[in-house]
Amino acid sequence: MPSQNILFIMFDQLRWDYLSCAGHPSLKTPHIDRLAERGVRFTQAYAQSTICGSSRMSFYTGRYTQSHGAHRNNYPLKAGEQTLGDHMRAVGYDAVLIGKTHMIADPEGMHRLGLDPQSLVGARVAQAGFDVHVRDDGLWPQGVDGIYDQTYSPYNAYLQARGYASDNPWHDYANSAIGANGEILSGWLMENADKPANIRNQDSETPWLTGECIDWIESRRDNPTPWLCHLSYIKPHWPYIVPAPYHARYDANDVLPLNRSDDERIDTHPVFAAYQDSLIGRGFSRQEVRDKAIPAYMGLIAQCDDELGRLFDYLERSGQRDNTLIVVTSDHGDYLGDHWMGEKDLFHDCSVKIPMIIVDPSPAADATRASTCDALVEAIDLASTFIDWTGNPIPDHVLEGRSLLPWLHGDTPDSWRSYAISEYDYGPTPMARNLGISPRDARIFMVVDHAWKLVHFEGGLRPMLFDRDRDPHELNDLGASDEHAGVRAGMYQHLTQWGLRMSGRTALSDARINAMSGQPARKGVLRGLYDGRELDDELIEPIRGHAQHINTKETAQ
Repeated sequence: MPSQNILFIMFDQLRWDYLSCAGHPSLKTPHIDRLAERGVRFTQAYAQSTICGSSRMSFYTGRYTQSHGAHRNNYPLKAGEQTLGDHMRAVGYDAVLIGKTHMIADPEGMHRLGLDPQSLVGARVAQAGFDVHVRDDGLWPQGVDGIYDQTYSPYNAYLQARGYASDNPWHDYANSAIGANGEILSGWLMENADKPANIRNQDSETPWLTGECIDWIESRRDNPTPWLCHLSYIKPHWPYIVPAPYHARYDANDVLPLNRSDDERIDTHPVFAAYQDSLIGRGFSRQEVRDKAIPAYMGLIAQCDDELGRLFDYLERSGQRDNTLIVVTSDHGDYLGDHWMGEKDLFHDCSVKIPMIIVDPSPAADATRASTCDALVEAIDLASTFIDWTGNPIPDHVLEGRSLLPWLHGDTPDSWRSYAISEYDYGPTPMARNLGISPRDARIFMVVDHAWKLVHFEGGLRPMLFDRDRDPHELNDLGASDEHAGVRAGMYQHLTQWGLRMSGRTALSDARINAMSGQPARKGVLRGLYDGRELDDELIEPIRGHAQHINTKETAQ
């Protein structure tokens, strides 16, 4: 019988509504749609953070950002955190990475524990728990102060081996165009986004990672150990530039209508206003930027979809489709000019809501194929889902998410969550500095239920509040409305309840604690007694009525 494998696919910065199966009127994603027809598309899935690194660490640990501590890009994941790789190996699976993690290791913690990053265990701790087939975080720019990522780029090495002559072909070829006189037109400049990237499509980042994944799965054909493969794509993350023919697939007429209001610039929450006024916010508020960048973003998504088609066709040809659980999701979204914003960071749905499609190949999931589920789902649920799917108990004293398997099998779980949480740390940003917000106060928490979304800001700032029923586009901030004080109080009760959760006790399960809560008297701990008649004779027997065994004379000498 073939092993039951897990293919965990993540895109970077893919908006939940930029898929045709999610209702985009012009963007076509037939291969992702085909996956949705075989599984369940979760329509209310939320990332635990709206920035790459901290969001991914929640996916990998199955824990909230507040629990694992990696609140932002370049914040290390503590060396003691258990990850998806640890949990999967504990149930007999291999766990491999192909692509991006944006994980920063904890060198001080590793040194304290004596972990050599070149050893097997040390390498896993330094790589978010995975065994690495190929890791490339996909950002290799060089600025006036040096290189952004100083680690080794396997993608740059791949391009150089393919004949792309440059010290940094990631920039000069994969993420730039070429001008009429042979000059490099950088993808960092969004005026170039409508031009084809200066690279053969088959050599660009997304096809490269797809090929690496297919090669790795093929190499496992004769290995009986089941696997979890985390295929983590770099795109459609900026720079917004894509090779031919995808650069010309869409134009400004295909872009979703702009979702913003002039009222969002009046009495604006100060943190929201600071992000609107950032270089990125100002840039994406310009129509010419949207007209150039968003069609390129859509082209990147179309390329991603075609590469998934190539991967899915391989799985089908090789007979592995029907024994592989497949997940497609993203670490966060992209504002793309909505709400006078660019990038991600804050908590409007275009940023914090994520696509999530799961296909369980087992017959138990036949009843839910081609369905949608509007339960409030969190990114941390995937780790619990994977373990549950293997038939093993979920270590729920460590993992804070819940298994989605009941939803996949047509069941409604008991007491499913009534709200979802996301967090964001903006301590190192110019926005915090300009507002005079200290790093300890530069923290934001989102709590969302089916009717309302509240965003809490530390540092004494007022919250933001949106009515999801009457204002689904989140254009009317009710955070200062006297009429909605009761609603805000109710949402703060959710946030308080979440803050009181049990998150720190990860070394002992409830079962082990219950086993420890026996009768100490049976181990000879006899506290509170006067003459022993307070307990059964059986328990007193070891200390009563025995002959003297100690030679008092010898003892005295």
